[in-house]
Amino acid sequence: MAAREIDPRAPEPPYRQIAADLIAEIERGDLSPGSPLPSEKELTERYGVARNTARSALVVLRERGLVYTVPGRGTYVRDRSAEDDQRD
Repeated sequence: MAAREIDPRAPEPPYRQIAADLIAEIERGDLSPGSPLPSEKELTERYGVARNTARSALVVLRERGLVYTVPGRGTYVRDRSAEDDQRD
């Protein structure tokens, strides 16, 4: 999975560009339900950004209900099909 290049001059802030990239990976199935997302450290290396920028990207995904974080363990892709089943 090649990370897209972050454009610091783009109108969209870097953390939103990273979030969009990770959302695309989830939607494509590159990151399947239950699989871990890269750590903050891995995201900083992958995108060449500060740790707070990587952290902000993960917050966006959490707020959208796409991922959940287990303290001390990592951030994982949420299984949204189970939630869809409960709504029916």
